[in-house]
Amino acid sequence: MLEKVLIANRGEIALRVLRACKELGIRTVAVHSTADRELKHVRLADESVCIGPPPSAQSYLDVPSIISAAELTNADGIHPGYGFLSENADFAEQVENSGFKFIGPTADTIRLMGDKVSAKQQMQRTGVPTVPGSDGALPDDPDEILRIARDIGFPVIVKAAAGGGGRGMRVVHNEEVLLSSIQVTQSEAQAAFGSPVVYMEKFLQRPRHVEIQVLADGQGNAIHLGDRDCSLQRRHQKVIEEAPAPGIDQALRDEIGAACVKACLDMGYRGAGTFEFLYEDNAFYFIEMNTRVQVEHPVTEMISGIDIVREQLLIAGGAPLSIKQEDVVLKGHSIECRINAEDPRTFMPSPGTIKTFHAPGGHGVRVDSHIYSGYTVPPHYDSLIGKLITFADTREAALAKMRQALDELVVDGIRTNAALHRELVTDTSFMAGGVSIHYLESKLEHEH
Repeated sequence: MLEKVLIANRGEIALRVLRACKELGIRTVAVHSTADRELKHVRLADESVCIGPPPSAQSYLDVPSIISAAELTNADGIHPGYGFLSENADFAEQVENSGFKFIGPTADTIRLMGDKVSAKQQMQRTGVPTVPGSDGALPDDPDEILRIARDIGFPVIVKAAAGGGGRGMRVVHNEEVLLSSIQVTQSEAQAAFGSPVVYMEKFLQRPRHVEIQVLADGQGNAIHLGDRDCSLQRRHQKVIEEAPAPGIDQALRDEIGAACVKACLDMGYRGAGTFEFLYEDNAFYFIEMNTRVQVEHPVTEMISGIDIVREQLLIAGGAPLSIKQEDVVLKGHSIECRINAEDPRTFMPSPGTIKTFHAPGGHGVRVDSHIYSGYTVPPHYDSLIGKLITFADTREAALAKMRQALDELVVDGIRTNAALHRELVTDTSFMAGGVSIHYLESKLEHEH
């Protein structure tokens, strides 16, 4: 068992990790920038260390400062949360080389899954379904490129191998513009990610974003905790997530879950992870694997009764998985709304001091948030200030609880996107279930 964990993150996920540590009797170290002295988890941690000024590059992304803080406080594990350094293989390697436990997969696994081309090849070897595509970097020969595109069928999407966060991708609808589009994407990829390598895939017209949560101990045991639907997105950023995904055949769910478990065992995966898929016409297509805990993990916790962060900590401490697949019983439905400090119409960030914060409550309502009355949201970081999660026996009941919870929520002093969420949870298409990843953007375009 880990004795002391340094939390290399901020905001709601840092508080989430701290709570799991406290429940397990693990002491905690909070690292923070000068802008984050008043964070909730910094106040609650056993120890805190300031690691630099507000810009992330000089604090939360500063590897030597984080490792020095771990040495200074005699921590034995480092939890990276999500974002920042959570999927940085070099960081994971430096943590382990410095004698600390990295609470996540090995650096090799992070590298393998961090490159979309090698990740896809790994899935193909294992038998996880992937999007039809170039199966690796595009060749230099223009004729060969055209042949590949014709085999896939237009429209196609050209993606940077080292890309992420919705950047470094371009949809191409016909042969005439294919080669010039590839050249533009290559130069953009070189500028943004330091690598010009691109690959090509079939562009699915109206897919949903469905993902599978897994836990593995790196000792030959792995399980999945069902699926989530994260299709309500804006600019590739998720807005509302739910578990399970509505309207998917149970036999197909079981099949894809089993394929993900097999993939974990094949690569000796350790920790929590998520397989992300596009889902269209009753078929799953792997797009990437996130080798960390995700923002939307609470909806899976609600329907499975399993504390994912607690399991991460136990696995990192060397414990084998305590749960077998047959012990996993998924029941009910859970929905999560991401509450951001931003204008609900323009989506411009809205930092500032929160005059009044009132969290909703009641049976089946969970609030994961680090904010409080008098807290100042700094302008330097992601605008997520909290997550509102509801759980009920049915999707309809979970939505009804969410409507009530959103009506109860009070965040005065700054703008939030709560108004957008109130609109979405009464939207007839969303209420029916199964909207595509393009639904929210087209809805917002038509309203403006």
